[in-house]
Amino acid sequence: MDFLKLSREIEKDVIAIRRDLHMYPELGFELERTSEKVKCFLKNEGIDFYETAKTGVCAIIYGNGKKTIGIRADMDALPIEEKNDCEYKSQNKGKMHACGHDAHTAILMGTAKILNGIRHKLNGNVKLFFEPAEETVGGARLMIEDGVLKNPDVDAIIGLHVEEWIDVGKIGIKKGVVNAASNPFKIKIIGSGGHGANPQNTIDPIVIASNVISSLQTIVSREISPTDSAVITIGSIHGGTAQNIIPEEVELEGIIRCLNIEHRDYIKMRLREVTTGIVNSMRGKCEIQIDESYPCLYNDDYMTDLLVSSAEKIIQSKNIVKLDAPSMGVESFAYFAMEKPSVFYYLGCGNAYKNIVHAAHSNRFNIDERCLSIGVAIECQAVWDYLNEEEI
Repeated sequence: MDFLKLSREIEKDVIAIRRDLHMYPELGFELERTSEKVKCFLKNEGIDFYETAKTGVCAIIYGNGKKTIGIRADMDALPIEEKNDCEYKSQNKGKMHACGHDAHTAILMGTAKILNGIRHKLNGNVKLFFEPAEETVGGARLMIEDGVLKNPDVDAIIGLHVEEWIDVGKIGIKKGVVNAASNPFKIKIIGSGGHGANPQNTIDPIVIASNVISSLQTIVSREISPTDSAVITIGSIHGGTAQNIIPEEVELEGIIRCLNIEHRDYIKMRLREVTTGIVNSMRGKCEIQIDESYPCLYNDDYMTDLLVSSAEKIIQSKNIVKLDAPSMGVESFAYFAMEKPSVFYYLGCGNAYKNIVHAAHSNRFNIDERCLSIGVAIECQAVWDYLNEEEI
């Protein structure tokens, strides 16, 4: 099968889908229009589907075998005001597809169209996961709880993310751990407020907070090996109302990121110990909340080799970038990867000549739309190879 040829035959349609989604971005689970677009497309193609995880969609293409492979695309946008000047600029104020989920959804829809057209030739089934709320709570977890990996049972899963630092026409891929785990946290430090002229009569939570912030950084720099990666970020500080008032309390918010379970558990423990110890020694009190967020994303060796082999048929081996280091960013595809052998790769969408170089999550993020047909072709080839080939 010449999947690159097939994908280029529908390239204009996939670009049109992506631009339509880009113009009307939606956030979190509030994906009524986006979800409806996906469902209307699936209806027109004659593909069975059902709703899941509020505004998510799970579709099924039935082939002629028992094996089942899943493909995932996330659909939600970000609360960013777009600064790009293009005909398909966001029409929803304060919302933007600044992370490429419009491209991911369009690619999966294009992939669905091609695979459904050759379903009688597939030695197995294909499940299509259109995920909501990837940028917030991780819709993948709710989809799994809803049973999308069952009936028929999914054997393996593929996911992708467009990447601006990889040139269009190339992909990036890595075995093993690909993305970090994260734990958002909140710390409330409670002191005793008073007049700024008489600090001896107070317990200053701002001074305590400054000591906590400095000391938390030593957990990574002095307790985690320099050859391992971990991050503790304090991203928000709130406390005080005036220059001459020592406040009653200060609130800190931040996030822990690391690449294995052992470090995750250790840092959570030490964050509590260090914070409590400093606050108590400085006569204050504290409340600590650490949330469980996305797990680490691990690529299965077999699925990674299969994806590389499939991609070589589309873009040649010279255009496959083997990544050495994992990203400290998080990715909700990790929930799928925890359940089934999976592979997650980065689809190049950058083009310095066209000034498509701005980072994801920025107000000028964009993609070279030639990546869309490449993404469709690779997804189709990987599904074909998984279902129809005995060996990679």
